[in-house]
Amino acid sequence: MSNRLSLTALALALSANASADFTATPEEARSIAKEAYLYGFPVVEMYKTLFTQAVDKKSPNFKAPFNQIGNTAKAFTARDTAFVTPNADTPYSFVWMDLRAEPLVLTLPPIEEHRYYSVQLIDAYTQNFAYLGTRSTGNNGGHYMIAGPNWQGQQPLNIDRLLRSESNIAYALYRTQLFDDKDLAKVKQIQKGYKVETLSHYDKQKAPPAAPKIDWPKPTPTMSDTPDLFRYLNFMLSFAPSQDVEKDLLGRFAKIGIEAGKPFNVSTLTADQRKALEDGISDAKAEFAEFKKTKVDNHELTSGDFFGTRDHLKGNYLYRYAGANMGIFGNSAEEANYIGYFVDKDGQPVDASKHDYTLHFDKDALPPADAFWSLTMYDGKTKLLVANPLNRYLINSRMLPGLKFDDDGGLTLYVQNKAPAKAQQSNWLPAPKGPFYGVLRLYLPKPEVTNGQWNMPLLTPVDQKDK
Repeated sequence: MSNRLSLTALALALSANASADFTATPEEARSIAKEAYLYGFPVVEMYKTLFTQAVDKKSPNFKAPFNQIGNTAKAFTARDTAFVTPNADTPYSFVWMDLRAEPLVLTLPPIEEHRYYSVQLIDAYTQNFAYLGTRSTGNNGGHYMIAGPNWQGQQPLNIDRLLRSESNIAYALYRTQLFDDKDLAKVKQIQKGYKVETLSHYDKQKAPPAAPKIDWPKPTPTMSDTPDLFRYLNFMLSFAPSQDVEKDLLGRFAKIGIEAGKPFNVSTLTADQRKALEDGISDAKAEFAEFKKTKVDNHELTSGDFFGTRDHLKGNYLYRYAGANMGIFGNSAEEANYIGYFVDKDGQPVDASKHDYTLHFDKDALPPADAFWSLTMYDGKTKLLVANPLNRYLINSRMLPGLKFDDDGGLTLYVQNKAPAKAQQSNWLPAPKGPFYGVLRLYLPKPEVTNGQWNMPLLTPVDQKDK
């Protein structure tokens, strides 16, 4: 173990004086950079969240150090900026896991049957490698062990399930359903029952040698949009042993200096090399923009295509990129279905400075979900929740008793910037004065969502406003 840890320490050294080899021609480098950007963007976006939540104690979004749990006993608001497209229905708990030295044990308390909760387990690639909670393990609680790729110890008998992460850095993202403001104290009580401890502490055994200290590189504002992304990718890959299925891919990446644990110093590149990488990144962004327009905005593909296990994604790095770009840490299809409202029924980008919109559900055609559904509003520019005078960021199924139904039994929601008529305000979802998008989440979606029996309604523009 000690030798392996020493090697890890060496791999984590980010030296500015040395650089991995760059052997590709500019033309070849451009092609590789496009591929590597799509591959690496989710990994680096995850690092940004990791840094702000578990490393930078001065960050307003800091939650807890590694291998400890941080609870957010409130619903997210427009002031929460740690990651894009947050969910405001389920207060989060956060555990950033360092599995290099030994596994962690997550203990879950019994939770009442009618309350949905989940623990999404995410590896360094943003792949959802497993779930705990209502759907997967039930609401009776239990003890679950999370182990890294190198651990070879003995599983204790009183562990309910052993789950493996491909990477030594992983993320446990808890969601606990909040019914309403009066329910917040109960959610806090549940969160207090979420326990995290090392295996040695849980099993009352001597702890193994500590893993080497990590020198975490500070994120920069442009790290996700420039060749500097590859520096952070190299760093993060040092925590993730290469997979056999990716060895050829990583071999190509090495031609432009992308190798696990190796330094990547943009300043040492020639002008042609740097331009090739920048052009490759531009190519990747252009491919995604076209993909989003032709496959996502028209709902040909759904969130269920973009989130899941490695087996589910089948090496489609554009899909993984799409998930990270539009709403990182999204749930797998069996856990939740996400429907993005980026365009109106005419295929035009939605913009509340130009139109008011309605969203109409026919009688008995509300979103089919075994747990609950929720439509949340986001600013199209920041991808964050929208500040508004009502402090209303969503409309969900728990709010139905307070909504006004149409005379025919249907339900019409009003999506607009300024308040509608008084009689319609109970059904108003405030939008920013400009581009926006909505996300309809269905937790534990029913089969008719995926088999096409349920037809999602589209946003309908109501009027043309003065610009």
